[in-house]
Amino acid sequence: MQSKVLTRVAVLMTALLSGTACTTLNAVKTQLIGGSSDSGQPERLTGFIGAVVADEPRAALAGREVLALGGNAADAAVATAFTLAVTLPSRAGLGSGGACLAYKPDRDGPGRGSPEAILFTPVAPQATPAGADRPAAVPMMPRGMFALHARYGSRPFEGLLSGPEQLARFGVPISRALVRDIALVAGPLSRDPNAARVFAPGGQPLQEGASLQQPDLGGTIATLRTAGVGDLYQGNLARKFEDASRLAGGPIGIDALRSSLPRTGGGIVVQSGRDMIAFLPPPADGGLAAAAAYRSLEAAPADTAAAQSQATAALVQGRGIGGALPAMPASTGFTVLDRTGMAVTCALTMDNLFGTGRIAPGTGMLLAAAPSSTGLPMLAAAIVWNPNLRAFRAAIAGSGQEGAALAVAAGLSNALRSASAMPAAVPEPGRANAIACARYLPDSDGTCTWATDPRGFGLAAAGN
Repeated sequence: MQSKVLTRVAVLMTALLSGTACTTLNAVKTQLIGGSSDSGQPERLTGFIGAVVADEPRAALAGREVLALGGNAADAAVATAFTLAVTLPSRAGLGSGGACLAYKPDRDGPGRGSPEAILFTPVAPQATPAGADRPAAVPMMPRGMFALHARYGSRPFEGLLSGPEQLARFGVPISRALVRDIALVAGPLSRDPNAARVFAPGGQPLQEGASLQQPDLGGTIATLRTAGVGDLYQGNLARKFEDASRLAGGPIGIDALRSSLPRTGGGIVVQSGRDMIAFLPPPADGGLAAAAAYRSLEAAPADTAAAQSQATAALVQGRGIGGALPAMPASTGFTVLDRTGMAVTCALTMDNLFGTGRIAPGTGMLLAAAPSSTGLPMLAAAIVWNPNLRAFRAAIAGSGQEGAALAVAAGLSNALRSASAMPAAVPEPGRANAIACARYLPDSDGTCTWATDPRGFGLAAAGN
């Protein structure tokens, strides 16, 4: 029986949220992934189903439900990301960008048995239109997750959006993770009337457990579900978003929407004993920094200061800048593993906490900040696999601004030298979400563990 590594906070959050979450998810099971038993209900898997680890509990539960109902890691990643867009829009809204690594053991599949990067990092429009007092980035997350699903998914994409749509339309108890983020920027956020109506109704910021209602966002997700993700980039929704973004002070034209495409490619690969590690490649250059930090920790596992120096040096050189690194925008990360050994790990960002702090009217979408105005985020994640065994070993996603790369490197170093996904907390200010299988998967699911950072408010969700 696999070990379940859950923090006390995660257990408490599960208890707090489980009743509402189960009710909501049960209501949309038949839409979620398709396929049913003779009773008309989707069949639930028995035994080990995999795990989902995220910074916000309900997003982890949504991903786990997809795994329990037969979806694979890519399906669960889509459900997790779109749920985060509802429950943690401060870091992972529909307007966000990011990057993922996906691994499928099958050498005949995408990536040919090696991890593949799907890159949809924040993109600024080529020209800043007149009236842009708060420059915004092109929304890349929907297109990025669609690209991931197109290559790796097994269930209908539209069904994976039903749960997030309902959570947005009918409300969801706000989590401690989002309450913390609101508290950090409550003043500036309340200056936008559309954002204030969502996050500070009646002039007071929402408190933990209050109902977070986003009907406009629910309508946008419904359009993505019924008309397709492409509608946001070259259809009726694109025209609506173009007008709404202009009203929000960060105009994004249809040409910018149409031309901003995700990319796929190999990761930065280093060898570690019998295993190989793939880190996110540039422009998600937190992976470059994480790879440098990991090499430093291989030589001196306890010297995290030297590892951080190596990470910083790699990033400075990679970006071609002089002097110290500027402040890094906030991000979030999540990790998914299914029962076959397929894994996905992602880092998402609004390129600033709550992006521009403004919601495009009528869409419910917070606009992400343009990287030209805030600087580039540090997006860091990694997957460890054994090419000879065709098997998964570990996956991790980091956050914590300038600490994200070291979080990934130290988290991997700790996990690969132990039988636990997170035997020790990663260095401050980093945070990590990790899954590890000491004897690989699909070889032995009984050795798999999963953990969310004990200092955060996330959840490591799995099941038998």
